[in-house]
Amino acid sequence: MRQVILDTETTGLDPALGHRVIELAGVELVNRCLTGRTFHRYLNPKRPSDPGALEVHGLTEEFLSDKPLFGEAAAEFLEFVREAQLVIHNAPFDTAFLDAELRRLDLPGIAAHASGVLDTLRLAKELHPGKRNSLDALCERYGVDHSARTLHGALLDARLLAEAYLAMTRGQDSLAMDLAAENTGGAAELSQAGPLMLKVQQATEAEREAHGRYLEELDKASRGQCLWKAQGSTRTESNSSSV
Repeated sequence: MRQVILDTETTGLDPALGHRVIELAGVELVNRCLTGRTFHRYLNPKRPSDPGALEVHGLTEEFLSDKPLFGEAAAEFLEFVREAQLVIHNAPFDTAFLDAELRRLDLPGIAAHASGVLDTLRLAKELHPGKRNSLDALCERYGVDHSARTLHGALLDARLLAEAYLAMTRGQDSLAMDLAAENTGGAAELSQAGPLMLKVQQATEAEREAHGRYLEELDKASRGQCLWKAQGSTRTESNSSSV
């Protein structure tokens, strides 16, 4: 599966008021792995940023004056995101600006060029209701270093979101795939080496409690789809009924 973690910076909050995209960046994931491919452009909006927006991103009218127009970067950008799932934090904000820019070029909206759009802000609110779910908050929650984020920047924010998104969605399915990939070579070697005599060491009470807490977190991250936790509950009920 191909995904592009996408972010923009803009001159203001509302494209209906003529505000424009001034920075556009995407980071590519394939099968939940960062490929190293990125897209990044600063863009000349032909207008100043609102004071509040300028405080957030620091991209001055002078700095952007010699940068390409959105139309000059559009073809390369659309090729980069083509048929990928777009992963965006607060997706309605960014897609509204991108749709407005594409309309100026008589092109279909961004959804027509991608396979879908995933809003990580909405996902975070489902996983962590009642908590702060800004990008900074997600980085702190999932241990992503965001110390370099003194100002908002589209490429930096896309990279941070990629790490936070992978941590936030690391459920049992992806964990199983990762473990299988890591152990493929070792399993082949062991199968040729003959039977092994393995010593069974029982877990301590503290280890069982720690494992239980881990399953609770995994069940929460996978939205109640943790089979290991469900099977553990079934065995506990079975053992209780047989006593």
